[in-house]
Amino acid sequence: MPTMNNPLLTSAELPEFDVIRLEHFEPAIDQLIERSEAEIERLVNLTEPSWDTLILPFQACSEKLSEVWSVVSLRNAVLNTDELRPIYERILSKMTAFQTRVSLNTELYQAYLRLSESPGFKDLSEAQRASIEHVLRDFRLSGVALSADQKPEYAELSQKLSGLQNNFAQNVLDATQGWSKLISAATVLKGLPDSSLAMFERAAKDKGHEAGYLLTLDLPSYLPVMTYCQDRNLRQELYTAYMTRASDQGPDAGKWDNSDIIDEIMQLRQRQSSMLGFDTFAERSVASKMAESTASVMDFLNDLARRSRNTADAEFQALTRFAKERDGLSELEMWDVAYYSEQLKQAEYGFSKEELRPFFPAEKVLSGMFKLASTLFDIEIRERPSAPKFHADARYFEILEDGNVHSGFYVDLYARQGKRGGAWLASCKSRYKDEDGRITKPVAFLTCNFTPPSEDEPSLLTPEEVTTLFHEFGHCLHYTLTQVEVANVSCIRNVPWDAVELPSQMLENWCFEEQVLPWISGHFETGAPVPSDLIDKLKQSQLFQGGMLMVRQLEFALFDFRLHMEYQAGKTDILALVDEVRDAVAVRKPPADTRFCHAFSHIFAGGYSAGYYSYKWAEVLSADAFSRFDEEGLLDPEIGKNFKEEFLQRGGSRDVMAMFCAFRGRKPSIEPLLKLSGIIDD
Repeated sequence: MPTMNNPLLTSAELPEFDVIRLEHFEPAIDQLIERSEAEIERLVNLTEPSWDTLILPFQACSEKLSEVWSVVSLRNAVLNTDELRPIYERILSKMTAFQTRVSLNTELYQAYLRLSESPGFKDLSEAQRASIEHVLRDFRLSGVALSADQKPEYAELSQKLSGLQNNFAQNVLDATQGWSKLISAATVLKGLPDSSLAMFERAAKDKGHEAGYLLTLDLPSYLPVMTYCQDRNLRQELYTAYMTRASDQGPDAGKWDNSDIIDEIMQLRQRQSSMLGFDTFAERSVASKMAESTASVMDFLNDLARRSRNTADAEFQALTRFAKERDGLSELEMWDVAYYSEQLKQAEYGFSKEELRPFFPAEKVLSGMFKLASTLFDIEIRERPSAPKFHADARYFEILEDGNVHSGFYVDLYARQGKRGGAWLASCKSRYKDEDGRITKPVAFLTCNFTPPSEDEPSLLTPEEVTTLFHEFGHCLHYTLTQVEVANVSCIRNVPWDAVELPSQMLENWCFEEQVLPWISGHFETGAPVPSDLIDKLKQSQLFQGGMLMVRQLEFALFDFRLHMEYQAGKTDILALVDEVRDAVAVRKPPADTRFCHAFSHIFAGGYSAGYYSYKWAEVLSADAFSRFDEEGLLDPEIGKNFKEEFLQRGGSRDVMAMFCAFRGRKPSIEPLLKLSGIIDD
């Protein structure tokens, strides 16, 4: 039995949720920025910088600041309030200004450069050398070589960009949570499953209504209506409200309008890119990614579109015929697609995904997913209920290797007021060795927006939500299983953006495999397994409309990349570009008043600007990586160990293509992705 050298993360190693209260956020950040700047002033005067004298002290102050900022950012994302917003905006402004000052600090850059050119550089570890090389690259991509006259302008642009991106995200949140509709009679919601009706009824009561059903634009509310509601007019109303959020159109036209913000963001990004010597922001973005050039990205996306378009068109034609034959629908509109797709799937495969929901209680899925990770990667995951938490819904888990706590992560599964939509993984603490040789253990935040449990039943997940949870947990494993001891390349730091989705997308493939299904499923009342006929139908339906799904993602990726390649202030018509992309890849164009880009937070408020293609780029890698498990053993611990050692433990310390080739024995192939998507036959 291995010894328990470190059975628990100490209180000092966990976030200080109970210590850093709302009113303490700003002074805590102020103090840490002041300390960091004093330390930088000392470090730049080193004549012969070394790892111990330059990197470790700088890492120490940077990580302390990062850890507090991570708590502030989390609070803003999952517990957003009117009271917090002005505090967050002030802190964001201070953090942006500080980070910009660091990135433009020529003396600090020169200190790193001297270290990279010193005789001792070659004696550093692979991770240490990679870290320094990444820092030097990021200095150059952030304007360190600009003239003294240009740097103030660059810093001002960074400050404005940060504020605009935050405003964009706040507008999307407000627009999403600012719309609701009270339905008085259940007959209007005919077709919806009982679980959705119960959720809408609870939502109405929570808002003070004595009776009725409250619909919102949060995904747990929006998606069931679009998928099951027979009332076409109601589907159209919700679709219009959702697809015009934060824009100049729709029921709240102009109220939280992101139109001008989008143009301002694009102008500032283009100006900064030009100052750095790039023709476009897309060129600047690709400079730190796997892709060799903007041309290679466009070739990749266009090739996928070429291979997928015929399949997608055929799928949409079949859907159109089905709607006409079933209900006499002369033309399939966008608010009909999800509804008739579900009806067609039920007709072809004889089941509804709602039939599966009772078999996937969130708690069962979570524990089974942990069992899969333990089987593949030789780890133990256990909950620690006594850990400090930021909300009653949050839970904390620790990962043990060889009996010792290696890392931890928080899970926050349920949708609520003031919480940003979607699902994501965020940093809390990175792994690194400090100046005294102590290892700080990594901690992550895993966030989803599933339907919360009620008094009568637990949270029950759809197959899509099960897949989402597996996806985010793949990110979590990539973050927490790192063995790298250098903060700048541990966890997922400096993993190229177009490769960071590899582990998350790969883990999705185990969701409904025969060996794994008993671990993650069981009827919430009886514990009975999912009926075998339902599983057979689910697996048969996995490729359903794979071509349509592919071109939908390509629409997002092509719009994002072309916008950042082609944008010219005062000349580029963004809505016309959306139409042009849709003409090339979409199977059905939505009405002219839709404004999907006004809520496209991934590229205007997140890290995916000129990088949304990363989902498909990484999917090629993940599908091919999974094919090895598929060929040699889905639960083979030796293959799992190999994947953990080559990918999950290395962070950004090694070239991704080298890691892939070491695991797969060759360069990646696009064929496994096309097979998994049903675009070519297996």
